[in-house]
Amino acid sequence: MKNHSFTNEKNLDRFYEMIAAKKRNGFVVTEHNEKLPYVVLSKEKKTINHALHLFLSCITFGLWLLVWVYLLLKFSIKKEILLAVDEDGNLFEDKCLSV
Repeated sequence: MKNHSFTNEKNLDRFYEMIAAKKRNGFVVTEHNEKLPYVVLSKEKKTINHALHLFLSCITFGLWLLVWVYLLLKFSIKKEILLAVDEDGNLFEDKCLSV
């Protein structure tokens, strides 16, 4: 039986650098596996001050609605991503499906 090594030192260093960069952007590690090198990171949804955006939309005659809708789409969803090293030693990032 052949022993497959998924990673080398260079790939592992890049893997941990990617994790550190995601943590700086507000992600939190929810699942981590050293044997298969992968990590699942999540970022909670942010709260939006709807009263403020309604007020700004009224003052700008509805133009602020575009900003409000953009913020709703971008920040009102919990984000989960998977960072891993595949069998060939390549790093990849993928979005996780949320229930």
